[in-house]
Formats: sequence, C-alpha cells, structure tokens
Amino acid sequence: MRPAILAVDGGNSKADMALVAADGTLLGAHRGPTVSHQAVGLEAGLDALERGAVRMLGEAELDPAGRPLAQLGMFTLAGADLAADIRMLVGALRARRLTDEVVVLNDTHAALRAGSDRAWGVAVVCGAGINGLGVGPTGRVVRFAAVGEYSGDRGGAGDVGSAALAGAVRGRDGRGPRTILEQRVPGYFGLRRPDDLTAELYFGRVDPDRLRELSPLVFAAAADGDPVAAAIIDDLADEVVAWARAMIRRLHLTRRDVPVVLAGGVFRTTHIPFFTRIRAGIAAVAPAARVEPLDAPPVLGAALLGLDRLELAPAERRAAEARLRAALTDERLGGA
Repeated sequence: MRPAILAVDGGNSKADMALVAADGTLLGAHRGPTVSHQAVGLEAGLDALERGAVRMLGEAELDPAGRPLAQLGMFTLAGADLAADIRMLVGALRARRLTDEVVVLNDTHAALRAGSDRAWGVAVVCGAGINGLGVGPTGRVVRFAAVGEYSGDRGGAGDVGSAALAGAVRGRDGRGPRTILEQRVPGYFGLRRPDDLTAELYFGRVDPDRLRELSPLVFAAAADGDPVAAAIIDDLADEVVAWARAMIRRLHLTRRDVPVVLAGGVFRTTHIPFFTRIRAGIAAVAPAARVEPLDAPPVLGAALLGLDRLELAPAERRAAEARLRAALTDERLGGA
C-alpha cells in the first residue's frame, strides 16, 4: 500500500512532513531540519526531505524501498516565491521520484488552508521574514514577491531583532531614548554593552541571522512597559495590518467576513496589545473580518490541500478532513 499524500511544509528553520491515506488517516508524521533550498542548498534540502519521508514509511511499517513513495506530493515551501523558483523545485522533485504527482506552492498556502474552514481567505505569515497570501471566493489569488528588502518587505523576527539592537545602541549613545534593551539585547549573547554586540557582528563572530532570536525578548520588554520595545512591536503590528489590508482590498472582501490567518513563529507570542492593534487595524477596512492566530501546524494545510485534489464525495471529504485535523497536531509532530 502506498500513501495517497506526502505533505511537506518546508520552512527556513524546520520542515514538517506527513503521510496521509485517502480517507484522511494519518500514517506518519515527522519534524526535522529545514529542507529549504535557500537555507541549505537544493540537493541537501532534497536529501533531508527524502530521509524524512523514508523514516515515516518505516515507522508506518510500509516499504520505503520502492518508488514512488506516495501518489501525490504536496510541497508547500518557503522560497517558492517566484515562478522560476517553482519550476526549479518541481523539476528537482520529479527527478527524485518520491511521488507520482508533484505540486509545489509557497508555504503561505498551507497556513491559509490549515487556519480556515473555507477555501478562501487571507494569511499573513510572520516568521524569520514576512509573507502573505489572499485567495478570493472565485479562486483569484493575490500574492507578493516577498523577497525581502528588494520587494519592499518589512517585518518578521529578523527585522524585530535588528530594530532591537538599533534601539539599544541609540539609547546607550544618546541618539535615542533610554531603554531596557540596552542591557537585555547584549545580555542575550553573554555581552555587557550594545557596542560589544555590534563589534561581534562586524567581525563575523556572531551570525547576523541570530538577531531573529531576539524577537521574544522584545515582546517581553514591551510587556514590561519599555516604550522603545513597544514602538518596535507596534510597528510590526502595523506592517501585518498593511499586508492584510492590501490583500482584502485587492480581493474586494472589505464587506465580507473574511478569515485572516496569522501564522509563523512571531505570532506565538501572548502579548495581547499586539493582537489588539492588528485586529483594530484590519477592522478599520473589513469590520466583519475574523482574525485568528493559527493554532495548528501548517503541514496540516499542505495535507488538506492534498485531500482537496483527490476525487472524494463531499461527505467523504468532510470526514477525511475532520479525521486529519484531529490527528495531525503539533503534539504529534513533537512539540509546538
């Protein structure tokens, strides 16, 4: 027996995978290292993906030796931003013969499908960077290039961390207001002063990507009443609102009860003012919008997108989705 669907949600820091039968039964689930071609290179990423798929088959007591491993591969991947990216990824995945059919989508599609009970809505993904997806009731899709500063993007944990360091440096040298970030930001790296961290970054002794690790620290400082940290969080909230508003307006959904799914590591915060500001900003243009953080792993959305492509009767589809939603959880994957 071969699984019907190999579902993969590949982010920049980790990859979640699931093997699913046609009736929605979860045959295997795996959380492993990133498979992103941008993070580790195309071949290394595909090797990691194949190892994860083979491991799930073994755990499900299915034969991992034959090819293809499943009928449909639904790959929702960070870095599948431009048409050229998708063509490259589809070609490479077909060459591996992991599945009979290969579908590659940006990972925003998985977030939206996992967080909504409809086939349409809006998703804003805020992890290391920021991205968004809008799908209208007619199937019209709105997306952004989302390649960072070259496409006008702001937001994500990386920008929050950079802003925190800038605020700490400016507070210490007098160019900006004093802030508890002056101690907490360098302290996170075992250093005493913001300038110490600046020097470590300049000489390459600290990876600049590690600044994204500061995001929870900034939320905590904002919760403690620090105005500089609060301003950074407010700016991030406003950027999330800008993404959501743009998609809602372009899809002409301002008068609809559009689902707005907030997905990605940044939205795991429990900082209430952050979500209050986002909801208020979106409600200003779409009063009936339903704004909720995603409370399921995005790989669930990839698997549900796979089920959507199977020829199932409506009742069978509903039963399969309910079965899969109950089984494919963060706990099943090994943690939040």
